[in-house]
Amino acid sequence: MMHDSRLRLDLSALADEVDNVDLRDRVLRTSRRLGVQRVVASTAAVVAVLAAAAGVAVAMRPDQTTLPPVPAGSATVTGAPTVEPSGKAPAGNGSSSPGSVLAGTRWYLGGAQNKVTIHAVKGQQDTVVAKIAEDAAGCVSNTVKVSPDGKRIAWVQGAAGDTSGLGALMTSAIDGTGKKTLGTGILCLGTNAIRWSGADKLVVRKGEPQQVVDVRTGTATALDQREFQAASPDGSWGARQLNDERTVGNGQQTRAYHYTPDPVQAEHYDGWEANGVARDGRYITLGWKGTDPSREDDSFAVLDTTTSEVVALPVSGDVRRVLFTADGTVLVRQAGKVVVLDATLHKIGEVAEPKALEGLTLLAYA
Repeated sequence: MMHDSRLRLDLSALADEVDNVDLRDRVLRTSRRLGVQRVVASTAAVVAVLAAAAGVAVAMRPDQTTLPPVPAGSATVTGAPTVEPSGKAPAGNGSSSPGSVLAGTRWYLGGAQNKVTIHAVKGQQDTVVAKIAEDAAGCVSNTVKVSPDGKRIAWVQGAAGDTSGLGALMTSAIDGTGKKTLGTGILCLGTNAIRWSGADKLVVRKGEPQQVVDVRTGTATALDQREFQAASPDGSWGARQLNDERTVGNGQQTRAYHYTPDPVQAEHYDGWEANGVARDGRYITLGWKGTDPSREDDSFAVLDTTTSEVVALPVSGDVRRVLFTADGTVLVRQAGKVVVLDATLHKIGEVAEPKALEGLTLLAYA
């Protein structure tokens, strides 16, 4: 959702900048291919940036102010049985009425007339529940997220006329009321600039290292250098990466996993990362990192972390996104429909998606 026109502005190099600018440069510098340029204002200086996607987020357990350490020498868990969804749907679970398999509300991201919109979809009823004014840098559209319990919205808001890629961390009720500022100088660029960890914590980047912010109190706590990529809906499990080691853990156990992407597909991206974790930590969703500093919400695979094997989902056709939810169900978004799976990835049913939602981004279900 970042505006391409901003990426084609003339570039002027400047070296010694403050920590937040150095951070922004590091995030953007990871691009291998974009090769377009952008003017960024930081105080009175023009900062050199190369557009790139870097998932810069971490997660933590909702009942802690610091992340549980990964135990030294944690062994890789192997030999666990692989779940093999049969793909066989129970009788009568084809195209179902939405209420029969999705009694809750789906939340989508849209936009119109320089405003970012949050849509609540219950059954076939689509209601715009919140509107947020977009900023010059496109920070709002690149960061806005709905909490896993569907009660809050969070985003980064750039100041008027500011294209620096930094802004204020904001939160509100799901209808946009009760806005609070939780911090300033927050990076808004990247594949996943901010991420929810449970319903009450956000992980952001402001300088080094990463920070976790409690949305109830506004308290920010610095994290270590190990990078979290995603959290389970309740925040108890997190997917982390340190150098080439990728793990999922919950503070009591840690499990290493590995994955080798298709090289033909990988050539189009700047790498991959975990962008979702199941409620029990067994499964993760994988998403690409784009070659510009824009959000990437889609998933291209589900991995069983106990075996490091890709799970064959009981669906046919291309998958746009796989979403783990707080109640344990799993939503698989495809063209024109949402397939609903249980926690073991067996099909429960599916619902048709209104055509008006085709271009919108599925954010959450609660």
